Amino acid sequence: MSQVDMKEAITTGATSLGIEFGSTRIKAVLINKRFETIASGSYEWENQLKDGFWTYDLETIIDGMQTAYRKMKQSVQEQYGINLQTVGSIGFSAMMHGYVALDNSGELLVPFRTWRNANTGAAARELTEMFQFNIPERWSIAHLYQAILNEETHVPQLSSITTLAGYIHWRMTGNHAIGIGDASGMFPIEETSHNYHPSMIKQFNEHVAGKGYTWKVEDLLPNVYRAGEQAGTLTEEGAKLLDPDGDLQTGIPLCPPEGDAGTGMVATNSVRKRTGNISVGTSVFAMIVLEKELSKVYPEIDMVTTPDGSPVGMVHANNCSSDINAWLGLFLEFSEAMGYGSDKEKLFGVLFNKALEADPDGGGLLSYGYYSGENITGMEKGRPLFVRSPESKFNLANFMRTHLFTAFGALRIGMDILTNEQVQIDSVLAHGGLFKTPLVGQRIVSAALNVPVAVMSTAGEGGAWGMALLASYMINKDAEESLDVFLEQKVFHDVEGEEVTPDDTDVHGFEIFLERYRQGLAIEQAAIDHLLENGGN
Repeated sequence: MSQVDMKEAITTGATSLGIEFGSTRIKAVLINKRFETIASGSYEWENQLKDGFWTYDLETIIDGMQTAYRKMKQSVQEQYGINLQTVGSIGFSAMMHGYVALDNSGELLVPFRTWRNANTGAAARELTEMFQFNIPERWSIAHLYQAILNEETHVPQLSSITTLAGYIHWRMTGNHAIGIGDASGMFPIEETSHNYHPSMIKQFNEHVAGKGYTWKVEDLLPNVYRAGEQAGTLTEEGAKLLDPDGDLQTGIPLCPPEGDAGTGMVATNSVRKRTGNISVGTSVFAMIVLEKELSKVYPEIDMVTTPDGSPVGMVHANNCSSDINAWLGLFLEFSEAMGYGSDKEKLFGVLFNKALEADPDGGGLLSYGYYSGENITGMEKGRPLFVRSPESKFNLANFMRTHLFTAFGALRIGMDILTNEQVQIDSVLAHGGLFKTPLVGQRIVSAALNVPVAVMSTAGEGGAWGMALLASYMINKDAEESLDVFLEQKVFHDVEGEEVTPDDTDVHGFEIFLERYRQGLAIEQAAIDHLLENGGN
């Protein structure tokens, strides 16, 4: 698109804006009708452990959003000389699950509790047994029920609960709405009605009836929307909150807010049945769009949906890149101390490529990058650990391969269940920062899962771009055009990608590592129990 055409698109609002609240970055992406990124802006942040809960404070949430939007707006001004005043559509997405609890005036009753909290085990187990449907610890209903079990004082005051994306959407539009993909991480969804499962709603209400609450759970939950539907318009309050300069016009349509799992599926063109994607960041999850239901309930498998409502088997591991980033930060400090500079991207590239020079199994080293609890492996709290024996081959290459392997250890354990269920997968696409270094991440993931792994040229665009696509779909789809057709024929029809097939040596090496990983889990848990019994933290 020419500079003139681009300016016209921006001026007339022939654009779509996606803003995603990721676990380490808030990103705003503006795209045109060709789905090309016009401008972007971001804000780096980290969650905090406060009073036993992983959280982001409200001030930081709003400030980060405004900063990402302002940087995107400044980019438009610098590139095209235009003061951004309108866009064609907007969509917000964020980390799925978690717990935003509001009173009848819309005030937070407790600080936002993220997906990372693993304190809801008792609630998740009881609800899973009652519903005969897996309720993971991360889900909003597990957070609510755990608060009930704990007799937290805020529960009787509840007026609504939502996710982070749902909360931001409400602040923008005044509408308590949620995209069906994000909703499926709050409460189980019935596939035929595309709404919360009515029999489970009834079970929950009957189960807590004796508590004397004035609310019913269906009244607390946001209204469910599917991709392509309009979920509100930008209010004056919302426009000023997003753009404090006061330039952004009101009345812009908003698509349903979605979770990062849904935007990951969209950004990788993985919403058709038998397709899958792997999203790598602070956490790691694989999502496979299913042709049929699984034979039974598995605590390791979340049953969620695509943004248009198809059933998805999701394997979610709480920990992935945090420990790798911490170690690479240490190497960066060393580089700076030695006077070699602080080129982070170069350092990451060098160290990641060293992993390809390693012994296939990582030389007998072992690592657990558990910054937080890990539900798949039964670890209740975060305890990063790196272990070696005198016989281990301790060198940089093996060190890096071990940390990359362990990032996918818990994920593989969950994926083995789908393999045993004979779930058919035609293709798996990967996205996330790990794949910025060419081929390394793909080889590691391909070895870990023993499947071909493709990375598209658009993989670096991320979830904010996927959210912008959903916003664009709402206003640019043809009548009755499904989301998968829109993505396949309009967005990704000429997008190039590179696929890596499993290398037999890498696969065998990962299997040896995985056995060591499994055996070490019992030892690590026992060591942690011993530490805690003797006064450790």
